[in-house]
Amino acid sequence: MTYQFDFGWLIDSLPVLLKGIRITVQLILIGAVFGVALGIACAWVRALGPKWLKPVVATYVELIRNTPFLIQLFFIFFGLPSLGIRMSELSAANLAMIVNLGAYSCEIIRAGIQATPRGQFEAGASLAMTPFQTFWHVVLVPALQRIWPALSSQIVIVMLGSAVVSQIAAEDLTFAANFIQSRNFRAFETYIVSTLIYLALAILLRQMLAGLGWMLFLRKASR
Repeated sequence: MTYQFDFGWLIDSLPVLLKGIRITVQLILIGAVFGVALGIACAWVRALGPKWLKPVVATYVELIRNTPFLIQLFFIFFGLPSLGIRMSELSAANLAMIVNLGAYSCEIIRAGIQATPRGQFEAGASLAMTPFQTFWHVVLVPALQRIWPALSSQIVIVMLGSAVVSQIAAEDLTFAANFIQSRNFRAFETYIVSTLIYLALAILLRQMLAGLGWMLFLRKASR
């Protein structure tokens, strides 16, 4: 038995695929910016913040890192309405990705902070800086430089993991692929195309993050 490949449906399905790509890119941009910002804030609390807040952040980090992303997504989209908190599919997907990336990036960034030489903290204190000022002006940039490859990899992982948001009908690339194959019945070809698109997005995102890291750290250091 020989299988006959058929990609004739691709041109007609291009608008659906492009919409899915656009929403996937939107999800990762919003998730990455706000997720890393949340991770920085949580890393500061865990490393240098007030003692009373550390257990709260630690609980959040351990809860998110030890539960499946799909369950977190379902809790936000299906569970929160029981408390009167309703949101659209895309809003729930964005929030889930921010919360998830925030927990993972917190631990990655905290590792960079803990690798900071003690002398940098002492230098900040000698200049009468508060712990937060020392963190923001002295510690954060070198810490981010140390962990940038690991943080970049985590952002790519979250982007690939975003495929599960199709389970709540968020119209991302996976949702588009499922919709297309339900109409053309060419599952093999449809998922080959979607796989290649995800591969291209992951490579492009990794290259963009590498370029951003060069702009933020290496270019400044070479001046």
